[in-house]
Amino acid sequence: MMTIIDYGMGNLRSVQKACEFLGFSAEISSDPETIQNASQLILPGVGAFGDAMKHLSERGLVGIIREKANGGTPFLGICLGMQLLFDRSLEYGETEGLKLVPGDVVEFVLPGLKVPHMGWNSLNARKNPLFDAGNDQFVYFVHSYYAAGVPDENVIATSDYGINFVAAVQKDNVFGLQFHPEKSGDVGLGMLKRFAEL
Repeated sequence: MMTIIDYGMGNLRSVQKACEFLGFSAEISSDPETIQNASQLILPGVGAFGDAMKHLSERGLVGIIREKANGGTPFLGICLGMQLLFDRSLEYGETEGLKLVPGDVVEFVLPGLKVPHMGWNSLNARKNPLFDAGNDQFVYFVHSYYAAGVPDENVIATSDYGINFVAAVQKDNVFGLQFHPEKSGDVGLGMLKRFAEL
């Protein structure tokens, strides 16, 4: 079964409701055995990177997540959950991430623009298993940090907010979406549907 990882941070129920709307069962769990047996894993998240890694570690989930992702289980990080996929974050100091996708998480410094970047924005996307190529897909963002130093082959979509930034990544079976697909209308629901069918 598809499992949404509960580590005390994130819009768990909204992601679950979106999956159920699409006709897919998705359970919310922090139980290591349940996560170990999941067919697909979703890691949502809202809040600070350091707190998130602390909560994952306290629940004994870091090693299991790495094992499942490296073992080929379809894995999707959403918003903060995408940022956790990278090597480290520089939010409030330096914190090691899950190290599933190369890159660092850094703060937006955008003179004249409001941070966080919040609202609808378009994607410049490459063809990938979750969505089609093009720049006419609008999705909903809420974030103050973004991924930097990501290898080009792992970037499947960018967006623009003062700078061109990484909006989605893929490394083999591991995907990350900086935006909220569950809040992005039919476009986002289509992405979740494709993920659920992997």
